[in-house]
Amino acid sequence: MSGSGPVGQAPVQEQFGGMPRPLFPASPSKLLTWLDCPRRYRMSYLDRPKPESRAQRAHTSLGIATHNALRDWWDLPLARRTPAGGAELVRQSWIDVGFRDPDHSRRWRERTQQDVARYLEGVDPADEPRATERTVAFKTGTLTLQGRIDRLDERDGEVVVVDYKTSRRPSTEEDARTSLSLALYAVAAARMFRMPCARVELHHIPSGEVVSHRHTQESLARKLREAESIARDAQRADGEFREIGIESTLFAPRTSPLCAWCDYRQHCLEGQRVGPEKSSWAALEGDESS
Repeated sequence: MSGSGPVGQAPVQEQFGGMPRPLFPASPSKLLTWLDCPRRYRMSYLDRPKPESRAQRAHTSLGIATHNALRDWWDLPLARRTPAGGAELVRQSWIDVGFRDPDHSRRWRERTQQDVARYLEGVDPADEPRATERTVAFKTGTLTLQGRIDRLDERDGEVVVVDYKTSRRPSTEEDARTSLSLALYAVAAARMFRMPCARVELHHIPSGEVVSHRHTQESLARKLREAESIARDAQRADGEFREIGIESTLFAPRTSPLCAWCDYRQHCLEGQRVGPEKSSWAALEGDESS
């Protein structure tokens, strides 16, 4: 049962003096959406009815199919966990949405099948992960966080967070080090499995490159404080939204080149002024003018 009252009222816990402040329900993507653009955050998580978003883009379709194939590969019998088996799973999982035309979709499917097969050549099919597509969660005094990890490996007595990347741009060690999501997943995995978890990895499927970072307890604590700070700001904004709705000034758009890709661009005049919208397949082609 939700602890929130009707629009215009504070949550039930806040209506009585001395009651503890409710924990902020969060995910890494929710926290990062607030940081990227409060307007997009409001449309994604608060507006009811939720504004219509644009149709799914091609790179999202590709990413979902790749993640599904790499998840399902571990469910195959050991003898079928081959690069060719992974390529076939991409074919079965393919989502034909957002591409220029059927031929464009076919070419990218074949390319993705090759990428996944090449990546799996470096994976030991007998070295089963601790978990795949695992939902993890934890609580602090400020928030309750939930997210889903692509893969969790167990190596040398510790849990390792593995995140698959499918963008055209290869990942860097800096990406692994600064990622708030990966750090929070490491905290969650350590708590849930009661094992050390300090190593996080980005596996870039198109290139097969793996970059990693080993956190310290201090760096994980800093990331946790960062998440709690973001959560407090978002929670204050949520409270004001309950009071006055879209009249709140806390949800001004944070315009940037990302506005060209925003799912809610049609509802944001400021975002539309940034420049032309990107085509549904621009991220795959690397064409910034599409």
